[in-house]
Amino acid sequence: MLNLKRYDRQIKLQNFGIKAQEKLASAKILVVGAGGLGCPVLQYLTAVGVGNIGIIDDDKVSLSNLHRQILYTSNDIGKLKTETAFKRLSAMNPEVKINIISERITTKNAVEIVSDYNFIIDCTDNFPTRYLLDDVCRILEKPLIFGAIYQYEGQIAIFNFLNQEGFTTNYRNLFPEPPKPGEVPDCNDAGVLGVLPGIIGTLQATEVIKLITGIGEPLINKLMTINVLDYQTAIFEIPKDVNLNFPQNIQEFEKMNYELHCGIEHNDIKNISPSEFNKIAKLPDTVIIDVRDKSEYPKLEIPYLPIPLSELKANINQINNRNIIVVCQSGKRSIVGGHLLYQLLGKEHKISHLEGGINHLIKEINE
Repeated sequence: MLNLKRYDRQIKLQNFGIKAQEKLASAKILVVGAGGLGCPVLQYLTAVGVGNIGIIDDDKVSLSNLHRQILYTSNDIGKLKTETAFKRLSAMNPEVKINIISERITTKNAVEIVSDYNFIIDCTDNFPTRYLLDDVCRILEKPLIFGAIYQYEGQIAIFNFLNQEGFTTNYRNLFPEPPKPGEVPDCNDAGVLGVLPGIIGTLQATEVIKLITGIGEPLINKLMTINVLDYQTAIFEIPKDVNLNFPQNIQEFEKMNYELHCGIEHNDIKNISPSEFNKIAKLPDTVIIDVRDKSEYPKLEIPYLPIPLSELKANINQINNRNIIVVCQSGKRSIVGGHLLYQLLGKEHKISHLEGGINHLIKEINE
C-alpha cells in the first residue's frame, strides 16, 4: 500500500499522478556500481519510491571516495559500500525493497542477476564492465541507462530501448571497439570534480523515472554530453548502422573474456596483488618502474625508477634487470608499459604490473 503523503509533491505533477507512482512502485531496477554515479542514482530512486532496487558492487569505502560519494561518511571507511548503502537507503525510505550483492558482476553471474530486473543502470568506471553490461542487456533485452564522467564532463545515454522508429542502439554502436589501456584515464588518474557524478547520476535517475512512468522524452538512442565548466550541452543521435562484433547469445557471452577484450589482460604480463608486489620487490635483480608523470603523488617509499610512460621507449637502456615491476596510479598505464617493455625486451625478462596501482597498494596498507 503506497503512502501517498510521502510522494504527494510528485503525484500532484501534471501528467504524473497516482498511476505513475504505482508504476514506480512496481519497477525493479539494478544499479551496477555504488560509487560516484551510483550514490545519487540510489538516493533519488529510493526517495521517489521505486519499489525494488538491486545494488551490485564489491568495493569498500575509502577516504578518496568521500569528496564525491556522498552516501558515505568517514566512519564508513573500510566497510562494504553495498552494506553501508543498504542501511542509509532503508532509513531514507522503508517502503523500498533493497537487495544487495557484494560481488563483482562477471560473465558467470550476470545473466542470473540481470534477468531479475526491468531496468539496468550502468554506474561503473571501467570499460570491461561497460561492454559486459552492454552485451548481456542486449541479449536479455533489458534497457540500459548509461552514465560516464571525466574530469569536468559527463555523458548520459539510453541503450537497448525501442524508439518510435522501432530500432535500438547499444554501447557498441557508440564505441564499437574498446580504447587501448591507458588511452582514456579514469578519475584515479585524471581526477574528477566532486559534484560532477552527482549531476550525471541525477540525470541517469531522471531518465529511468521517465522510462518507467512514460513522461517526457527520454534519451533513447541518444547521447547527451555536458561540461560543467561552461555548461555546454549537446545531444547526439547514436549511429545505428555500425558493423558490430559481439556475442550473439548467452553461451557466447559466458565464454567472453572482457578483460582481454579491452586489452587489460595479457598472457605475458603478470598481474600482481599488493602482497605479491611486496614479495617480488625484494627479489634480487628486481627493478620497480613508475610510469606516472614525475609530478604525481604519492611517491613510493621504496627504491624505484621513475620513467613516465611517454618516455619509456627512449629510456629502455636504463633497464637491465631480469625482474621488472611496472606501477602507476590505478594499474592502467602500467599495463601499457608492461606490454611495451615486453615488446622491447623480450621473453628473457619477467615483467609484472601492480593490479589496481598505487591506489590499491595504499588501500591494502590502510586496511
